[in-house]
Amino acid sequence: MTTVLVVDDQALQRLGFSMLLQAQHDMTVVGEAANGSEAVRLTAELRPDVVLMDVRMPGMDGIEATRRIAESGGRSRVLVLTTFNLDEYAYEALRAGASGFFLKDARPDELVVGIRAVAAGDSVISPGLTRKLIDAYTQHAPGGRGAAQERQLAQLTEREREVLVAVATGWTNAEIAENLHLAESTVKSHVSRMLMKIDARDRVQAVIFAYDTGLVRPA
Repeated sequence: MTTVLVVDDQALQRLGFSMLLQAQHDMTVVGEAANGSEAVRLTAELRPDVVLMDVRMPGMDGIEATRRIAESGGRSRVLVLTTFNLDEYAYEALRAGASGFFLKDARPDELVVGIRAVAAGDSVISPGLTRKLIDAYTQHAPGGRGAAQERQLAQLTEREREVLVAVATGWTNAEIAENLHLAESTVKSHVSRMLMKIDARDRVQAVIFAYDTGLVRPA
């Protein structure tokens, strides 16, 4: 059973998300929060598998709450919800440690699948948001490698580096397998080892690493 904490400053939004998730046979909503401070506190208390996090809230916003939850080192993973596909704050959540992003107007079945993916340790970004988020992020990316990043890159095999570039480009495991002529199970192994070597918790963090180090550049 996947446990979810719903965070949104609008009561009707929280109710809608909770009703949707409670209707799933494999999910249960363990709590609701109306702002970032409550989200951080309840995450520490309830330890949900997934925190469904709104970005814009009074007081502590969803980005700062995501950062604090990620830095706590707990098991909870954050799926961020944004209202607008050009949300100027959304890219900041990449660095904050979010494991995924969805637009609030996503179809219910898409959101449910996204929560399951995040709970399973994957990362997910709404297709309509991916390019815009990456574009927004790369405008603020520092560019240039630090010594630690150089050491991490040096640990990667040539194939793992290819896989990192493919992940940062937005390819799925199936697409990587097809384009690199590998079995999908082999791709998953490469992805796991690559994430471990660059100290990334998921594919979203791998995208950040690839752009930060200049391994991939904006189109």
